[in-house]
Amino acid sequence: MLDKTFDPKKIEEKHYKRSEDSGAFACDPQSNAKPYTIMMPPPNVTGNLHMGHALNHTIQDILTRYNRMHGRDALWQPGTDHAGIATQMVVERQLAEEKISRHDLGREKFLDRVWEWKEESGGQIVNQLRRLGTTPDWARERFTMDEGLSKAVTKVFVQLHKEGLIYKDKRLVNWDPHFQTAISDIEVIHKEVKGKMYHVQYPLEEGGFISIATTRPETILADGAIAVHPDDEKYTDLVGKNAVVPICNRIIPIIADEYVKSDFGSGAVKITAAHDYNDFEVYMRHKGKTEIPLINLMNPDGTMNENCPEDYVGLDRFDARKKIIKDLDDLEYLEKVENHVNQTPYGDRSGVVVEPYLTDQWYVDAQTLAKPSIKAVETGETVFVPKSWENTYFEWMRNIQPWCISRQLWWGHQIPAWYDEEGNTYVAETEEDAQSQAGAGVKITRDEDVLDTWFSSALWPFSTLGWPEETEDVKTMLERYYPGDVLVTGFDIIFFWVARMMMMGMHFMDGQVPFKTVYMHALVRDAKGQKMSKSKGNVMDPLEITEKFGADALRFTLTAMAAQGRDIKLSEERVEGYRNFATKLWNASRYCEMNECKVDPAFDPAIVQYAPNQWIVSEVAKTQRAIDKAMAEYKFNEAAQAIYQFTWGTFCDWYLEFTKPVLQEGGDTAEEVKQTTGWALQQILILLNPFMPFITEELYGALISGEKQVMSMDWPEYDACLINEEAGTKMGWLIRMISEIRSVRADMNVPAGAKIQLLVKDACADTQEGLKAFEDIFKRMARLEAINLVDEAPKGAIQTIVDKTTLILPIADIIDLDAERQRLKKRIDKLESDINKISQKLDNKKFIENAPEELIAEQKVLVAEKKAEQEKFTSALKQLEAA
Repeated sequence: MLDKTFDPKKIEEKHYKRSEDSGAFACDPQSNAKPYTIMMPPPNVTGNLHMGHALNHTIQDILTRYNRMHGRDALWQPGTDHAGIATQMVVERQLAEEKISRHDLGREKFLDRVWEWKEESGGQIVNQLRRLGTTPDWARERFTMDEGLSKAVTKVFVQLHKEGLIYKDKRLVNWDPHFQTAISDIEVIHKEVKGKMYHVQYPLEEGGFISIATTRPETILADGAIAVHPDDEKYTDLVGKNAVVPICNRIIPIIADEYVKSDFGSGAVKITAAHDYNDFEVYMRHKGKTEIPLINLMNPDGTMNENCPEDYVGLDRFDARKKIIKDLDDLEYLEKVENHVNQTPYGDRSGVVVEPYLTDQWYVDAQTLAKPSIKAVETGETVFVPKSWENTYFEWMRNIQPWCISRQLWWGHQIPAWYDEEGNTYVAETEEDAQSQAGAGVKITRDEDVLDTWFSSALWPFSTLGWPEETEDVKTMLERYYPGDVLVTGFDIIFFWVARMMMMGMHFMDGQVPFKTVYMHALVRDAKGQKMSKSKGNVMDPLEITEKFGADALRFTLTAMAAQGRDIKLSEERVEGYRNFATKLWNASRYCEMNECKVDPAFDPAIVQYAPNQWIVSEVAKTQRAIDKAMAEYKFNEAAQAIYQFTWGTFCDWYLEFTKPVLQEGGDTAEEVKQTTGWALQQILILLNPFMPFITEELYGALISGEKQVMSMDWPEYDACLINEEAGTKMGWLIRMISEIRSVRADMNVPAGAKIQLLVKDACADTQEGLKAFEDIFKRMARLEAINLVDEAPKGAIQTIVDKTTLILPIADIIDLDAERQRLKKRIDKLESDINKISQKLDNKKFIENAPEELIAEQKVLVAEKKAEQEKFTSALKQLEAA
């Protein structure tokens, strides 16, 4: 017997362990089945499960389970990322508590500590993913720093270097002065900061001044030129002449460049190529034409270096800012200071202002590698869903810059490059090979930098399968599971990960793309549409939600809301609603159990005779087709809604209610109802399993068979003959009739327990036949005392029309018509008042300009709902006034 109430906590761990122990998650490289591959985006080893992970992995799990049930040999490849800077930061914090630094330990011992931390505390997110019910092939779990993947990283670096596609260069990078390393764009957060705009006069060499404006006056000390627009007539005579940098008195050229906006400020800008990305581009365009000095004025820790005047050397960059403002003012070069809101870059982990910084780093020639990857999407070898993301991909790939791959950290893949004492570079897979290149007796030292974490992640689709090993097993894995079928990921890493996997995959796997489809899911926001953040206090923890409502409820909520291209507005109420769906299914299963609606192996749904049975069989087949269509189009919300509407609406609310009178009477029809009900419930449990695995496994095992897991069953495919449009027409009519009677009763405030007469006028032969055939159902579900055919409506009756049939409900003896008229009038007046208030707000220009978009949308929906409600009550009042 099923428990009276559904408790997810009782079943989740039990079923997950059983499924994992059974080997059902594992791929089978020796299988003859068609393979299906999904590469899990490797979460950071430091990470904890958040709602973005929950959405991403729920979608991947649904796809994997669904394709397994379709007979595919599914490999969902799991693993974690070593997360260079994040992991190093965690361990450095531990050391700080012990009052030591990584430099006190030295590189080797520090790395030992990181590995210790990784073994003890890293990978917690993997266990959290299990709580969600995910089914990757855990036995094949990989780590971006494991031996095999490290070998792949080294081989790729060396080969690309040999091909001239990896090189060392002096360029600007995002520099984090706290960690003293280059960081990627994704690790930079831009914040609006209230700052100042400083207007400074630069003396002209031939007399007079030219004015520029800057938000970073400390960088004046590194100025290499002043630029004006070539068409700006007020500066035409100055182009080619020189100005003098205040404070340090350096002579710099005045150049013309179209980068300058004539209408911004004075129309002249300072060019500080070693500390500004746009200025660096100007420098590169004029290189070889005009001599522009390239001056780095900061040390790696953000203090001023020896390229500054002596009294600035050693100052923190922000102290230097204060000093130069005072010095400029004292020398009367400071014209004015204005308040200004700056977009300021911060390191997402260090929290300090990031500097554009000129330094020697290793780069990948991304422009060359991008060309085949652009073509692959242009020709449809890889498609994006939604397709609009292809434009974003093309925009970035067609304007791609060299990829800085070196990081000044200790935790990560150390760059396989060695230097001799004369500065010559030797790139090799091993130190022995590097020594061989340098020659015996030549002292060589390894580059201390490590590779960008995204470098190893870019190899994920093939390195996880064993590349570059050439064993038979690895060859089989690569031939079978590369390229992947679909990559499920968020749009925020389309550049950092998706594009780079495309480049690396095509380059090292003989031009084959790494995946055929890229499904880009949206963001999970709070109920008001705001981004979740700790500072706002609106973060929803998936583990807490799972604890409260169950994993199935969270999974189904995220799936039902995963409409393509639309962010998810998540609330606990939504999850609670889908927990109620699980409860509804549980209660329906208990009803089936109590009424002995069991699965009969000999049951043939094609030969049922009773119309509601024919209809439910037909609806099962239609639901399966709807799910299949939605899944093929990656419309997960439509797939979820199809099984939800069928289970809650069609099966629970209608079919089970239709069959209650039959089951009470008994007989042959009742036996057919029991078998059909048992079969329909079985199909629900199979069709729902990829979305809600725990409750479906529990119910199937308790009611049908505990021998076989639902996740290992074949996905149902039904013969077209099961779709019965005639039965659908009959039952559709029955549902419309009952729904209309219920609606009128509710509008007229008829007590739920009151039984009333139904008088039917203008009933055709089919309607009369239906009224007779389903009389017991009508009486039960519409709370009717009797059904009679009439030619005229009596006084005090309410009329409504379904199709061409007039339904008459005599209610004068049931309710106080005058009191009900007054109630409706008051309700209508109240709604009119509410509508006017909201409409005035929406007509207010200030409100529209200042209110958040989600609030405006909320008000528009509210006014529409109130108008619809008002129309309904107005219609009901007209009926009562005519009665």
